[in-house]
Amino acid sequence: MQLNKNAVLYVPDGAAEGEALARTTHLAVSAHQDDIEFMAYAPTVACFGRKDLWFGGVVVTDGAGSPRSGLYADFSDEDMKAIRIEEQKKAAHVGDYSFQLLLGHPSKAVKDAKDTAVARELAEIIRAAKPKYLFTHNLADKHETHVATALKVIAALRMLKPEERPEKVYGCEVWRDLDWVCDEEKVFLDCGPHPNLMRSLSAVFDSQIAGGKRYDLAAEGRRLANATFSASHACDTYSALNYAMDLTPLMDEGTDIAAYVTGYIDRFKAAVQETIARFQ
Repeated sequence: MQLNKNAVLYVPDGAAEGEALARTTHLAVSAHQDDIEFMAYAPTVACFGRKDLWFGGVVVTDGAGSPRSGLYADFSDEDMKAIRIEEQKKAAHVGDYSFQLLLGHPSKAVKDAKDTAVARELAEIIRAAKPKYLFTHNLADKHETHVATALKVIAALRMLKPEERPEKVYGCEVWRDLDWVCDEEKVFLDCGPHPNLMRSLSAVFDSQIAGGKRYDLAAEGRRLANATFSASHACDTYSALNYAMDLTPLMDEGTDIAAYVTGYIDRFKAAVQETIARFQ
């Protein structure tokens, strides 16, 4: 692959680059280091310990703008970029990823709608990995870089031939949960297996946790809450659960992205109105 000069590829088991990408069945593309572990634990654990399923990760930005305090208070942006690369590599090793790519783009490039370089690079990676399932941010996320990253992923998928695309594309929870999506439209991502692994992956990102944000506790709390509150009239089926939005139709250039996402909101609004009307 022809990647930008800042890109870093890490293969935990030492396999050749081509093999590491080609064996990938589940691929996650995130904006920042640690997003993968918080939004895509379900596909990670689905592949963990398997030889027929492999999980790969791509982090698009360099992570330079993260908040910092305590041990990391005096770290420069360059220091933080280096630390976050090492933390993501540790996560890839702990999670037994097939590969981990860190593309190192500044956030401003990802958020630039006119910049096509990021999408072209992602298209090349997806073409090489050819995953069956792709996970990225949901398009109702409140973090601008997350939404911009998801849009770059969609742009990349639209550059590919149909046979080069994954079967399914999912938009996952990070900076806004998807509890509001109508139940019949939620994609349930089972995060229950190996809770020790889930906690280990989250705990790797010390620069973020010690830097003043307990992402590890928040992500686990959301999964536990989703598992219990996913059904009001049934016993718990899951012990930990993430929600996702099905973004598969957006690979088709004829599908309007904003209209597709706001359709979820419109249907949620209609469901709320209908429930009130029945009992008012």
